[in-house]
Amino acid sequence: MSRIIPYPTHAHALDNGLEVIQVPMPSNGLTAYWSIVRTGSRDEYEAGRTGFAHFFEHMMFRGTERYPADVYQRILTEIGADANAYTTDDLTAYHVSMASEDLETVIELESDRFKNLCYSEADFETEAGAVYGEYRKSRTDPTFTLHEAVVEAAFDVHPYGHTTMGYEADIAAMPKLYEYSREFFARYYRPDNTTLLVAGDVDPDRVLRMVERHYGDWEPGYRAPPIPEEPAQQAPRRVDVAYDGRTLPIVWLAYKIDAFDPANRRRVAADLLADLAFGPTSEAYRRLVLDEQIVEHLDAGAAANRDPGLFDIFARVKDPAKIDHVLDVIDGTIAAHRHAPPDAERLAPMKSRLKHGFLMGLETPDSVAQRAARYVAVGRGLDALEALYAAYDRVTPGDVRDAAAYLAPERRTVGVLRGRE
Repeated sequence: MSRIIPYPTHAHALDNGLEVIQVPMPSNGLTAYWSIVRTGSRDEYEAGRTGFAHFFEHMMFRGTERYPADVYQRILTEIGADANAYTTDDLTAYHVSMASEDLETVIELESDRFKNLCYSEADFETEAGAVYGEYRKSRTDPTFTLHEAVVEAAFDVHPYGHTTMGYEADIAAMPKLYEYSREFFARYYRPDNTTLLVAGDVDPDRVLRMVERHYGDWEPGYRAPPIPEEPAQQAPRRVDVAYDGRTLPIVWLAYKIDAFDPANRRRVAADLLADLAFGPTSEAYRRLVLDEQIVEHLDAGAAANRDPGLFDIFARVKDPAKIDHVLDVIDGTIAAHRHAPPDAERLAPMKSRLKHGFLMGLETPDSVAQRAARYVAVGRGLDALEALYAAYDRVTPGDVRDAAAYLAPERRTVGVLRGRE
């Protein structure tokens, strides 16, 4: 069987549960070092305690007693390394790109902050205030504002009902929750909830020895949180959002869909359905974007989530008077795909485009890690990514028609955002 990742891969687990995945590849002496924590906003299941996964994306740069924040940054600057982080619903990722000769320096720095993060209550309050400022800035983005409203309307109990930023009231109250922040860190920042992904000009045996030396004493203790199961949606939902500013209208349709699972043919086919129905070569795109020119941007996609998530259809409409027409065209497109399978002649190029689009994004060690990170977190390793692309090859037109059954009216939430006149 051909593999989607065109480089050798090595996977190993330390005794404390820390997983280490390595992708040696030609890179002109560069290496990407990613620490992937399998915790995101999905794990914020307690009332009044949302936003902490994203908060630690900030706090992890506060340093330790051995390497305070200014020392950590100075060392990275001296070796010419580039460090950053991001948070999603299912994971938080910390990534550093550097010359391969400096890899052990980075391993020492990263292992130290994951084991010994240290911050005062005053530092905590300062950073919590900064996070609230980031939230308020995000609220000026109409797309974020609509997304926040749609997911809250779509989910009744599952934490996917709040964005990665968290609920505003929880973020505003965060400065008073210093002790809880320590509990959150101790609960989720454990080796048995973390994967190291190292790509680039590396010697796997040498890297593994360095990892064992610096992470071997990290105490395990992760316990899976009691994430509530979302009940089946029984009827369509709708939320209308008035945006306090000038913007083009946006329509967002979100349908409940199964969790990421390469063995689920219908779920795998949904990825191809998104492109076939609403991609740049689709009939809906030709009509709304090119011929009628009433939509500025049209896109669709199915989220690869640990738990059942959403299949999203997004359109930015040029004329508020055309919103209902755009929704009618989307509904007609869905009805057509639920009624009949696509032509095999259209499906084959979509598979090829999906595969080659992925391969084209594997040019550097950092891009390899970036492409793989979600699947490492959600699927617990690169085997899930390989299984997904093998499954794409097996998708039939009938599978795509079956996937369109996800897009039933009773499974959807429609969000419409309008700006100020």
